[in-house]
Amino acid sequence: MQFTAAQIAALVNGTIVGDQHTAVHNFSKIEEGQKGDLCFLANPKYESFIYTTKASIALVNASLQITQVVHPTLIVVEDAYAAFAILLGHYETFLKQGRARLGIEESCHIAESAHLGKKIYIGAHAYISSKVNIGEGSKIYPNVYLGDNVQVGKNVLIMPNVVVYHDCVIGDNCILHAGVVIGSDGFGFARSSGVYNKIPQIGNVVLEADVEIGANTTIDRATMGSTVIKSGVKLDNLIQIAHNVEVGNNTVIAAQAGVSGSTKIGAGAMIGGQAGIVGHIKIADGVMINAQSGVSKAIEQSNSAWTGSPAGDYKQTLKSQAIFKNLPKLQIQINEMQKQIDELKALLNK
Repeated sequence: MQFTAAQIAALVNGTIVGDQHTAVHNFSKIEEGQKGDLCFLANPKYESFIYTTKASIALVNASLQITQVVHPTLIVVEDAYAAFAILLGHYETFLKQGRARLGIEESCHIAESAHLGKKIYIGAHAYISSKVNIGEGSKIYPNVYLGDNVQVGKNVLIMPNVVVYHDCVIGDNCILHAGVVIGSDGFGFARSSGVYNKIPQIGNVVLEADVEIGANTTIDRATMGSTVIKSGVKLDNLIQIAHNVEVGNNTVIAAQAGVSGSTKIGAGAMIGGQAGIVGHIKIADGVMINAQSGVSKAIEQSNSAWTGSPAGDYKQTLKSQAIFKNLPKLQIQINEMQKQIDELKALLNK
């Protein structure tokens, strides 16, 4: 399937510099571009490749200053990275239309009390329990388990081997990748006489609209009430979200991060990989937490950046880390200064 520069520019509201009839049939990185490829340049680090790439079309930012002859036809946009993402989305839609799945495959278990919307797909060996509701256009791939009274919205995509426990809610347009577990018991135990007694976890998990959950991520059900993942949240692979956590709108969390019970994360936060957050605290809107940081207390300042373990203000912590590296040299200097002071004292005491 081929697309011309004119067609692409129309999709991303771009301006063409070069031949509008130039056609492409593939995507590539700018440094690896070949004839027939579409690439993009957003990071100034890769600017030199715009003059050497063999790609046929390149998306570039309007701020780019061209200083040499370029081979590809250029499509100039405000944000090349965002425009490239839009094009990938259109391309994925074309691919999905070519392999669209509808209907119910054999070997499924579907309870009589389940309600199935129009234009859905349910793959082989899926288990749909009693009073499950699946909205129009949703796709349930093989080996998925949906527990009693699970509510699945419209146009939801649930990939193979996902488990959604009873009473959980999956909003419209959500994507759950392979191995995701929604609604497993929260880690709740009460110690008595040296023995840990299980606290029943009678709540649920609610995913609002447009949430995407990466492979093998787990979200625990609430002890009471709901663990809530709000609209637009994107979770990477291998993340643990504990019981009664709330993750605010359009927050993103990278792989292997963990959020302890009853913590509330604000909207638009960005949490790096392997970060750990203790329970029963609040994280303000727009907070950025660096990878491998350990957050041990509430963060009240919106749009602030944090790093380290325990996490502190990003800039101050980096300064402290720089000083820490120099401690051996500073110790030598301090010892030398002390030696000189002792010598001066000795001379004064004579």
